[in-house]
Order: sequence, then structure tokens, then C-alpha cells
Amino acid sequence: MKRGKKYTEAAKLVDRTVQYEVAEAISLVKKTAVAKFDETVEAHIRLGVDGRHADQQVRGAVVLPHGTGKSVRVLVFAKGDKVAEAEAAGADYVGGEELIPKIQNEGWFEFDVVVATPDMMGVVGRLGRVLGPKGLMPNPKAGTVTMDVTKAVNDIKAGKIEYRLDKANIIHCPVGKASFTEEQLADNFNTLMEAIIKAKPSSAKGTYMKSVTLTSTMGPGIKVNTLKIG
Repeated sequence: MKRGKKYTEAAKLVDRTVQYEVAEAISLVKKTAVAKFDETVEAHIRLGVDGRHADQQVRGAVVLPHGTGKSVRVLVFAKGDKVAEAEAAGADYVGGEELIPKIQNEGWFEFDVVVATPDMMGVVGRLGRVLGPKGLMPNPKAGTVTMDVTKAVNDIKAGKIEYRLDKANIIHCPVGKASFTEEQLADNFNTLMEAIIKAKPSSAKGTYMKSVTLTSTMGPGIKVNTLKIG
């Protein structure tokens, strides 16, 4: 894969054999984010667990203190007085059964996060085939299946992100934008890492944090010293 001149120049700033301290890694991520748009800064965390086993799954949600820098569109499945509550909390879309054909047949996906009250999960379950692969299925562990729709919507709008293992036992999460200050990115990154460390399954053996890499959307990967985390 041929890389552009900007990427090649930025990559020269990074020593791929070095594991950087968090502050240094964040400083480098900002320096190597040279695209014309405000790049997202992402953390890629490889864990020493086997997600194929239910007791070694690592999944949850955390509110980043400085948000993600992205405005998030929230869809809430609710009925009765919970509809007005969701609207008052600032949900972008609120509905029930009538949204099923719109999503299933018309391919409507103008939302980033789905919240549902427990009594609506029977309805939402019918969308499992389309929401599941996109990672949009509401989940109690992530706080997106709840009667407290006000808190759910407020947290998401404030910068709540979900983390979960992919098939390679890696967690991929945004920790802000390249335009954030180094302090804001460090706060967000440390908050995410603390949550993942707390979520360590009791059945996990050996090294839990295998590797941590920080990168911007178009920038090179920067390895973080895992011994200095948590």
C-alpha cells in the first residue's frame, strides 16, 4: 500500500521499536495527525484474554471526561411516558414498533447509538439481524437497556463510549480528536484504560494488557508502554 508524502514524513517522527510513555505518545499522535480534517485519535488495546469464552468477555461503557468531539445521534425505543422523557433528555429520534419497517426495509440508519427500555426489547429483538452486525444492538452491560432513559441519553451525549473485544481480542475506541489538548486526550485515555483494567475477567491468566497503540485516523501507530498503565 503506497502512502502519501505527508504520512511518510509524519511516520519518520515515530520510532516503531519504542514503547512511549502516555504523555509522549499523545504528543506524537497530535504531531502526526497531518490530514486536512480534524482526525479522531483512537486507542487499540490487545488483551491477554480469549473472547470466545463467555467468562473472558470484556465489554462495558465509560463516559470520557472531555467527550469524543463527535456529536452522537441517539435513537430511543420507548413507549408511554418514557417517550416524552426521552425527547426531553435530547434524544434525536424516539419511537417504537413503527420504526421496525423503516430500519429493516428502508435501510434507515441515521443514528449512532440505540437505547431501549426493557419492555421494548421484544420489539428491538426483531432488528437483531440488522443492528447486531453494526454493533448497534442495545445491551444492559453498556447501559443502553434501561428504564432511566434520561441518564442513558445524557451520558451518551456527554461522551459515553462502548468498549468490547473484536474477534482478535482487541478493543478499538476513540479517545478524542487531534484538536483536543494533550491534557484532554490524556484524561480521556486514562479514563478508558482504568475502565478496561477494572473490567478484567477473574478467569484471565497471564499478561492482561498485551499491547496498546495510539493512532490518529490517517496517522501511524504509536506504541504505548503498557507497564506504566494502571
